[in-house]
Amino acid sequence: MAKTKFFNRELSWIEFNARVLNESLRKEVPLLERLRFLAITESNFDEFFQVRVASIKRRIQNSQGKNFVDASGLTDSAVLKKISEKTRALTKLQYSTLMNDVLPSLAKEGFVYVPSKNYTQAQEAFTENLFKHEIFPLLTPLRTDMDVFPHVGALCLTAAFLLEPMEGVRKIKNALSTSQESDIVALVQIPSAINRIVWLPSSEGTKQFALIDDIIRLYGTKLFPGYKVQETMLFKIARDADFAVNEDSGEHFIQAMEEVLEKRQSSFAVRMTYDFASEKLLRFLKQHLNLSNEDVYEACGILDPSSLDDLFNIEGAEKYIYPEWEHFFPNSLPEEETYWNVFRQQDILLNVPYESYEPVVNFIHQAAHDEQVLAIKMTLYRTGSNSPIVKALKEAAQNGKQVTVFVELKARFDEKRNISWAEELEKAGAIVVYGIVNLKVHAKICLVVRRESDGIRRYVHIGTGNYNPKTAKLYQDLSVFTTNHELVNDATLFFNVISGYSALQTMHHLYMAPVTLKSRLLELIEREIQQSTKETPGHIVAKMNSLCHPQIIEALYKASNAGVKIELNIRGICTLVPGVKGMSENIKVVSIVDRYLEHSRIFYFQNGGSEEIYLSSADWMERNLDKRIELMFPVSDKKVFKIVKEILFLYFQDNTHSHILQKTGLWKQISPEKNEQGVRVQEVLYKKYKKKADIKKNTPRAEFTVRRK
Repeated sequence: MAKTKFFNRELSWIEFNARVLNESLRKEVPLLERLRFLAITESNFDEFFQVRVASIKRRIQNSQGKNFVDASGLTDSAVLKKISEKTRALTKLQYSTLMNDVLPSLAKEGFVYVPSKNYTQAQEAFTENLFKHEIFPLLTPLRTDMDVFPHVGALCLTAAFLLEPMEGVRKIKNALSTSQESDIVALVQIPSAINRIVWLPSSEGTKQFALIDDIIRLYGTKLFPGYKVQETMLFKIARDADFAVNEDSGEHFIQAMEEVLEKRQSSFAVRMTYDFASEKLLRFLKQHLNLSNEDVYEACGILDPSSLDDLFNIEGAEKYIYPEWEHFFPNSLPEEETYWNVFRQQDILLNVPYESYEPVVNFIHQAAHDEQVLAIKMTLYRTGSNSPIVKALKEAAQNGKQVTVFVELKARFDEKRNISWAEELEKAGAIVVYGIVNLKVHAKICLVVRRESDGIRRYVHIGTGNYNPKTAKLYQDLSVFTTNHELVNDATLFFNVISGYSALQTMHHLYMAPVTLKSRLLELIEREIQQSTKETPGHIVAKMNSLCHPQIIEALYKASNAGVKIELNIRGICTLVPGVKGMSENIKVVSIVDRYLEHSRIFYFQNGGSEEIYLSSADWMERNLDKRIELMFPVSDKKVFKIVKEILFLYFQDNTHSHILQKTGLWKQISPEKNEQGVRVQEVLYKKYKKKADIKKNTPRAEFTVRRK
């Protein structure tokens, strides 16, 4: 028996980020893609500390000495200590990989990072001129000995300068420091308005580059006339972003949300990352930012690799990134005609990014401009900037359609953008519902109402991913277009429920969190237990982003003990402990990290031979099943069912980019056995859709040749 029935959620997430970082270590991954994985690792950690670590720290502050103990048996203090230990080890590996592997490998290919100490005479002249004319005017040095410590924005790269007055400066009134005894420290924010990479005059055959922060540090003395720069340090702060908006703010909800966004920039610091340490500056910043030793992380190298994006624009970059994978237009849809006739005849499955997201954009655009369309209703969580979907919805409202959009303003880190385009939609004449009190609307569904010759017909698009054409090129998601009578009826009821005072009504195809989705999952797991025998054991196969709901996990343990075979593909957090005799010996958990982000949620239940598959917007987490509006629906079309089942089961054949969860909580990378063929699921799927597209391309169109005078 394992010591605990559950892993800690936060430590499980760190293991996920370790799998992301692992992709940057793989020599077979193209160089710039390895750099991208290093950047994703950094970005993931930033969000993790701003949200998850901040919430733990606030809970400790508010606990008044009471120790919260989680399901894994750890106190908050113990969790923070383990987070610090694990993050420190990964940060060290991350920056070692960047400085000792990826950058030297790029240098061998002719793209050379030059630190300021190695500038040639020509490069010194170039960078000094650049600093004087283009960088210096943007900089604002801030003194730190005032009554209020200067504001340092969340995740802003900032340079700290330890200064020493030249002879006579102490006598000057209003000098940077009024005390001769204390250290004189100034802060300068690295401007984000210009590229961080600066291309240098280089010898033939190489392209050499410098960093803005190196140049600012080198010529920093010009910012402080009368002072010598003793030491410098670059740092970045993650601040608490786990603010909840006042749900009772009513008509002032947007104003309350904007206040939350302002608070994020000045909230308490939860982590500081810095480059090569200056002991005096480090001690000074820790003191003024109220950070302990556990809260600060040294990154021995270029701080924040996510700002090296300009390297992806270099000439010849295609040699160092993944070969382009086309996003194929689905064979089942016409490329130049409307989709209404096709959708009336059959359900259409879309598997992005292997298939193009264009049909979703086209569907909404066609609805916006079709005279027979009367209404469009949809939920929007994250749409990205300059969204063609938002543009189409505005056009639909301007064309006289009744457009109702359920905007989730509480979509973390997208709040500002969502507020902006929600206001644009309202100005265009759309009805905008700003979410639901105390719940996030995370469901992904669009309903189009159209008047046709035989009466009113409804079309639904529903799936696992956000209505975001940009992320649809990188995130793997499934969605279905359907006119299934029961499902479109349920979709109508769903929109009525979340838009007004409609009492909850029975839906037969749609299961909605936090009302019926969790109970339905528990019923399906229990049904599998009841139907499982030694001769024909039950079978549950599920794919999702995260699994950490205690009730669901307990139900899966019960199913395992009843002999049900359980296969789980979990991209991120998994607090279930697999492979423990007498508890979870029939449960296998794998995770795939590759060029596309696995984002779809697919749930398969053998059901004694009458198989069922469900797609959902919800992970098996407390926040999804208990605190959000989510949807789950069965795949009823036989053709679509077969395709989805093949996709789901294929994920468990991957032996090149898959990891398997051990009962210790660590993940073991899977590799092909001797003489075993390597299977990379994302490549298999890409080739499958490419083959379909090639067949369509090479099939001549059957047309009659009409003779005319």
